[in-house]
Amino acid sequence: MRGVRALGALLPLALLATGCGIRATDVVEVGDPAIVEVAPGREQSTLLYFVSSSSANRLMPVVRPIEMPSEGASAGGSGMEWRGPGRAVSQLFEGPNKSEVASGLRTELPYIRVDLNIDLGPDGVLVRLNTAVTTLSEVARQQLICTAAQARTADRGEAVKVVGTDGVIGPARCSV
Repeated sequence: MRGVRALGALLPLALLATGCGIRATDVVEVGDPAIVEVAPGREQSTLLYFVSSSSANRLMPVVRPIEMPSEGASAGGSGMEWRGPGRAVSQLFEGPNKSEVASGLRTELPYIRVDLNIDLGPDGVLVRLNTAVTTLSEVARQQLICTAAQARTADRGEAVKVVGTDGVIGPARCSV
């Protein structure tokens, strides 16, 4: 009887030691990873970065449809184009809409109407604003930098320099 008990105790151990009969293999590469477009095309939408209320200082990307001006309305500011990066940054300063606020998003940027200009040069993205920028919190700066980089180049890694009425931020890169 003792032999049966000992065999019964050793049997699970023996099964664990032998595995399930599947031999280990090396990694098999079968091609490039899939690329998925998670936002509608740039012609219909833009990507803005707001702050999550549930996690201090965590930026969340938000897809926003591009709102076209009504007939006869101007884009405002200094000839800002409605389909370009200027519109994305302008919408960022307008803050989250009602549904975004209800989803727990907020902004650290001031709610102001900005005049701006965005250019892409050899050193990255240059944003010129008619407001103070050096007093912005680090989170507000990242909101601005990430949105401007994404809107201008579709690359959050692009260096962004922001020139305001009181000085310069950057060049800096999006940390998201």
